[in-house]
Amino acid sequence: MSKEFPTIRTNTLLLRQLVDSDLENVFKGLSHPEVIKFYGVSYDTLEATKAQMKFFADLEKDESGIWWAICSFDNKEFYGAAGFNNLIKQHRKAEIGFWLNPDYWNKGIMTEVIPLICQYGFDQLGLHRIEGIVETENKNSKKVLEKLDFRYEGTMRDCEIKNGKFISLDIYSKLAAI
Repeated sequence: MSKEFPTIRTNTLLLRQLVDSDLENVFKGLSHPEVIKFYGVSYDTLEATKAQMKFFADLEKDESGIWWAICSFDNKEFYGAAGFNNLIKQHRKAEIGFWLNPDYWNKGIMTEVIPLICQYGFDQLGLHRIEGIVETENKNSKKVLEKLDFRYEGTMRDCEIKNGKFISLDIYSKLAAI
């Protein structure tokens, strides 16, 4: 990855580096019951949310992923975040992740953002495969991936424990055009 963070702009959105001043917005999202219902992490305090900010920074530093803040074009509103983690250069693959604050759900933001991030992954990171691993019950995220031509590959049944219960994960993928 290049040293300068890759900012991506559309006519309506700005995808930029997550910075320390985003802490409150990240906390707002990753403490919201509707967001964390199907998300792998959640935080009870601003202080605890610093661990997520460190995670984002470490992905860049270790070149094991990259996440963007999703904002309004003028950078005045913070919508959520999306990006790659579990980037494995040897296998040219990464896992995509994303979340939005509920105020911005069903506005087409992710269907605009995910193709841009995927394009970056294929073109700039040299990825061949992008994986989406989604809790089976997370119908909204699955709908987004299906709409964007991610292919459903199967379900890993009862493969993780969350809140004391087994959950199943659905695997989706998108391959680079050959």
